[in-house]
Amino acid sequence: MDFHATDDAVTRRINFFTDRVMKLRENDLYFYNQPVEEIKGGARVIVNGREMGMYASYGYLGLLGHPRINAAAKAAIDKFGTGTNGVRTLAGSLTIHTELEETISAFKHTEAAITYTSGYSTNLSVISTLMGRGDYVISDKLNHASIVDGCLMSGAEFRRFKHNDMGELERRLQQLPGDVAKLVVADAVFSMDGDVLDLPKTVELCRKYGAWLMIDEAHSVGLLGKTGRGIEEHFGLDDVIDIKMGTLSKTIPSVGGYVAGKKELVEYLRHASRAYIFSAALPPAQTAAANAAFKVILDEPWRIEKVCDNGRHFIDGLKKAGFDTMLTTTAIVPVLCGTDERAFALTQACQHKDLFVLPVVSPAVPEGQSRLRATVTAAHEPAEIDYALGVIEKAGHDLGILQ
Repeated sequence: MDFHATDDAVTRRINFFTDRVMKLRENDLYFYNQPVEEIKGGARVIVNGREMGMYASYGYLGLLGHPRINAAAKAAIDKFGTGTNGVRTLAGSLTIHTELEETISAFKHTEAAITYTSGYSTNLSVISTLMGRGDYVISDKLNHASIVDGCLMSGAEFRRFKHNDMGELERRLQQLPGDVAKLVVADAVFSMDGDVLDLPKTVELCRKYGAWLMIDEAHSVGLLGKTGRGIEEHFGLDDVIDIKMGTLSKTIPSVGGYVAGKKELVEYLRHASRAYIFSAALPPAQTAAANAAFKVILDEPWRIEKVCDNGRHFIDGLKKAGFDTMLTTTAIVPVLCGTDERAFALTQACQHKDLFVLPVVSPAVPEGQSRLRATVTAAHEPAEIDYALGVIEKAGHDLGILQ
């Protein structure tokens, strides 16, 4: 059947997005899925034959291409080959998988850790494995989609609280029966806004009301804490999070996800979570790369200091120019534009001046809060950031975003 000839809900959804993308392409305003031909040192890329400054990277410490990490990946291929024999439980578990999990648990100060093939599947599987019907999950309204999907998939009663609003979190907890399983889940650093969860108050409330606490550290490892260990170190706390989730594809230049925590928790997940049981194991090269990356972070603490300095430099420059960067205090910097049209236009102006930035528009963010989601890394030099600030400021004036 030619679905274009029908008029059901599926067809309307497909046609809506197809038409939207087509119009953006026709007006040189479609910037997603651009093929990067070469990555040059973490701060620059070649896109469509042009060298551009990279301000859309999640590799906050500039570790992609690090010689030690590359060497570890190559050695793993020489020893194990390019893949595994299947799922970890039956045939695909390698010694390097165990070594990575031991490295993660030491890095996160926990008893054990378990790895998955992606960050998305980690959240989806872990939440839905731990929680079920009759339980309650309470989630920050700005949590990542993978958290939301995991909450919905679990079948638990799903409640949300206003972003980082500890008063509303407490009210949500007060509304729950006292004899049920409760899970509070939140990002550590919020991926679109760049601000940091109030972890001390969250921990206090979870203990007061008997709730488990799960924190997604996809954007906090490498950004927060003196040694880059994340949000607990940032607030001077030690092992106060029950379920420490993170990814291996952002600061850690590989692929996958993990959970660190008590050995009983990890043992349960290893035998009950479907994404672990029914997914093929992480490839050897990616496992070894992630393992080496955690060690490089500890051995090169200057990277954490530099990305923090670069973040402050970028935020201060944008604020001085008159931009609204919301409440960010990290290397994730929203540059508010207002409408989708302004966000696309600002992106176009920046890309024409060789800045690789990308827009985030509705429905990914609320209407009226469309933005550039710009990032800096430890690979950027101050002069490069100054150039980016100049380009963004001029474009902001030209487009009427700045007065």
